[in-house]
Amino acid sequence: MTRLHSKILTIATGIAGGLVLVLLKTTPSIAQPHSPEPIAQFNLLQAVILGMVQGLTEFLPISSTAHLKAVPVALGWGDPGVAFTAVIQLGSMAAVLSYFWSDLSQLTTGIIRSFHKSDYQSQEFKIALGIGVGTIPIVILGLALKMLVPDLDNSPLRSMTAIAIASILMGILLGIAEVISNHKRDFEHLKTKDGILVGLAQSLALIPGVSRSGSTITAGLFMNLERATAARFSFLLGIPAITLAGLVEIEELFEQGLTSDSLLPITVGLISSAVFSYLAIAWLISYLKKQNTWIFVWYRLAFGLVILGAIAFSR
Repeated sequence: MTRLHSKILTIATGIAGGLVLVLLKTTPSIAQPHSPEPIAQFNLLQAVILGMVQGLTEFLPISSTAHLKAVPVALGWGDPGVAFTAVIQLGSMAAVLSYFWSDLSQLTTGIIRSFHKSDYQSQEFKIALGIGVGTIPIVILGLALKMLVPDLDNSPLRSMTAIAIASILMGILLGIAEVISNHKRDFEHLKTKDGILVGLAQSLALIPGVSRSGSTITAGLFMNLERATAARFSFLLGIPAITLAGLVEIEELFEQGLTSDSLLPITVGLISSAVFSYLAIAWLISYLKKQNTWIFVWYRLAFGLVILGAIAFSR
């Protein structure tokens, strides 16, 4: 990665980090105890639609969290909340495991072989190490957010204004990455350092509107990865993060009072998420082998501007 690319990536991290700090400072509920709120109730059709929104946007670089808040709010259903969102993300995890099962099997076999032969320079070991180390930043920052912002659902971090700003900023960064990347490095030339840097970018996705796949694909392009390689590595890197987020929030669902009435919609949403996530992964990998990412740049800019416009006109 060139010095210019490093500077741009550093600036991007600083902008997003600054947004987090500003929003946290305006959050009145920091470090204050709170009572769990009831789980939002959805019927089965709504659950299917929410699962579809989650599945189609989790792996496209446009932010699933943003759309899972914006779409139901626009339809008058209310905010699904962090816990509901994180749990149906497990459907996306199942989809990515299924789609990349061959890759994961190859990585696992390669790691075992590396340990057996004490060969820690193998490509499989480097990629696996990069994924493991690259997951640490989002875990640490995610835990920090949960401790600092107990009422995360109602914090400014999840406000529509924050989502709009994040969407616009990340759209601009994706456009810059698309322009300056040479798109030459393929999957066989990934290094442990790539996992660490892309992992740092992944941690920015804790801000709704940033997009986990958006931030990681953008970082991959800054490091001159091929578009399809950047997406493929983004998906593999996301497996631990998506899984951990979903498992952690399952506990919160029970604290909020999980009942048989809410269990069925959540299950339906999870299945819908898995189906549409698989379709989105397959489409995006195929698309990026032949096309650039400008369609997502313009979509992100339009999405953010529409939200800001709606907020302005509603005052």
